[in-house]
Amino acid sequence: MSFIGTLETIGKDFAKGFSWAMKYALPVEKLTAILFPSIAPEMTAAASATTLIQNAVIMVEQKYAAAGIANGTGTQKLAEVMLLAGDAVTSLLEKAGITADTGYVQSVISAVVGILNVQAQPAS
Repeated sequence: MSFIGTLETIGKDFAKGFSWAMKYALPVEKLTAILFPSIAPEMTAAASATTLIQNAVIMVEQKYAAAGIANGTGTQKLAEVMLLAGDAVTSLLEKAGITADTGYVQSVISAVVGILNVQAQPAS
């Protein structure tokens, strides 16, 4: 496979992972709202924060893949995701009752990236 073909595959895998995550994340949010209606607003805010992070991660990954520098730029990618979504994520998490400083938001972003990376791996 060519270098560009590999990058295209990476971008498609991230998109597939995002679709898979959203397929299961939204029903869990709805189930939680049914079972625990008193925390439904917090769950909605937390789910919105996660969705925002996923979208920002995918956008940054696609940008780097298109530029041909998809590997070895984790710190730069994290900085860009923080720039794109950090303030909004912090605000959404506060609505969910979570006090989130920069380090916390960066940890959540890293967790989302880890999940997307696992989902992008081929099944063995």
